[in-house]
Amino acid sequence: MYSKLKEFFFHEDRDLRDNRWIFASMLVGSVASLIAALVLSIDAFEIAKNPNVQLSCSINAVVNCATVAKTTYASLLGFPNSFLGLISEPVVITVAVAGLFGVKFPRQFMFVAQLFYTAGFIFAYYLFFIGLTVIHAVCPWCLLVTLSTTFVLFSVTRYNIREGNLYLPDKLSDRAKEFISNDYDKLLLMVLVFAIFTLLILNYGSGLFA
Repeated sequence: MYSKLKEFFFHEDRDLRDNRWIFASMLVGSVASLIAALVLSIDAFEIAKNPNVQLSCSINAVVNCATVAKTTYASLLGFPNSFLGLISEPVVITVAVAGLFGVKFPRQFMFVAQLFYTAGFIFAYYLFFIGLTVIHAVCPWCLLVTLSTTFVLFSVTRYNIREGNLYLPDKLSDRAKEFISNDYDKLLLMVLVFAIFTLLILNYGSGLFA
């Protein structure tokens, strides 16, 4: 079993190996987001039934899901934001599994997927900064969504750049391919994740662990 997995993810063909890691990252990230969306949706129903309910992820004054869930920002479209994850993440999981088994999607499909997931990325970071600057509380499940959305977006973008799915001008496409061939996108991902945790620590300090 181990040897088969090793052969699968460390194939001698670099493009094939890269594809499998990309879609594996997408799968892990989308499953994590789906779990978070499910928990947040259940919490939304619990709060609707009892506004004073004590949620398991309400740990202290800063790390508090209930504080976030009771704000209008938790339902920007008139229903819990987590419902969007319940709708979208199964689609991403399907794409990731199909990609792992070698399915090649049409260029137009992957371009639209890029647009939708970029919108989801922007939405997730908007809510992250709202938590930092307006709500002044951290929802652990929301943070998981932010992080997993980041990983999935970088995976999708890497794949689309390499496959030429973004309809970029030739020169820009070549530069983007050179960028990912040097793994600068992975470096950028690590910097972004580091920045997220740095902002949390700078903003809340010891309050995160009180």
